[in-house]
Amino acid sequence: MSVQCDATAKRAAGAPMSVFERWLTLWVALCIVAGVALGQFFPAPFHALGRMEVAQVNIPVGLLIWVMIIPMLMKIDFGALHQVKSHWKGIGVTLFVNWAVKPFSMALLAWIFIRQLFAPYLPAEQLDSYVAGLILLAAAPCTAMVFVWSRLTNGDPYFTLSQVALNDTIMIFAFAPIVGLLLGLSAIVVPWDTLFISVLLYIVIPVILAQLWRKRLLQQGQAKFDATLATLGHLSILALLATLVLLFAFQGEAILDQPLIIALLAVPILIQVLFNSGLAYWLNRKVGEKHSVACPSALIGASNFFELAVAAAIALFGFQSGAALATVVGVLIEVPVMLLVVKIVNRSKGWYERGLAG
Repeated sequence: MSVQCDATAKRAAGAPMSVFERWLTLWVALCIVAGVALGQFFPAPFHALGRMEVAQVNIPVGLLIWVMIIPMLMKIDFGALHQVKSHWKGIGVTLFVNWAVKPFSMALLAWIFIRQLFAPYLPAEQLDSYVAGLILLAAAPCTAMVFVWSRLTNGDPYFTLSQVALNDTIMIFAFAPIVGLLLGLSAIVVPWDTLFISVLLYIVIPVILAQLWRKRLLQQGQAKFDATLATLGHLSILALLATLVLLFAFQGEAILDQPLIIALLAVPILIQVLFNSGLAYWLNRKVGEKHSVACPSALIGASNFFELAVAAAIALFGFQSGAALATVVGVLIEVPVMLLVVKIVNRSKGWYERGLAG
């Protein structure tokens, strides 16, 4: 194992949960209020921002998404990929749940809840868009926040690092085909050119830029890298909040007309989180992996790379779409739901290890 990889894993294991991360739900709720109010009282500036597009890509949001994503991608050490063989069973479970179960289970849940059970209570013209947003949310496993969740469960930092690096690598190639397939199966028109542009703009280019920047900063010393990442982290927070305010400024009228929309969209997301984390946790126990591996394996499949989902939803369907709103609901419930999962896996450690002993 390289010294750099070892240092990265140790920092990931010891990184505390920031105030922003701990109170993410509160900040998102405040952004809902601020965005809705600003959109109702000052609509003209927001409509002007919404018209600033090139090839269906909104320039202000594109820049904000880059500021959000690049600092997170800089934390990823792709040199950790050589560790995959160390816990191949846990990695196998992670990949199976993340890529063979999670997107497809969400598509099924979206069909059950959005197109069937909740359809009478939702705007009929937005049903397809809500389904698309939920699929986009499920098609991208979490990246940086997994380090936080793993630390809270005493997860193996080296396994966490390697599975995040591997998932990010797979996402470059698998995100567009999986999203396209599931949207097609859901009878939603797939704008393939826009989808591939989204992958290029919000995955490929940010990954390349982040890794080049990471390499250059590390050449100047670990202290320089840490200081830069801390500064970028604050900018990333501000970019996320600004993006949410913009989204809710455009979504304000729909939310005021039907305030239950957010709660209804949260239901399939909550079920999916609990199902996928539980499945990964149980499968790791069945294959004999340690609890410190099972926890991060379960948590990466439960949480989402919501920054990518939000960006793709805006690019594909627009600010005022149900898809954009659905992805933001994922942001809204991310922290409380993931803390619930953390609590469950921590409290069930005795049960898990008794199963290994048997």
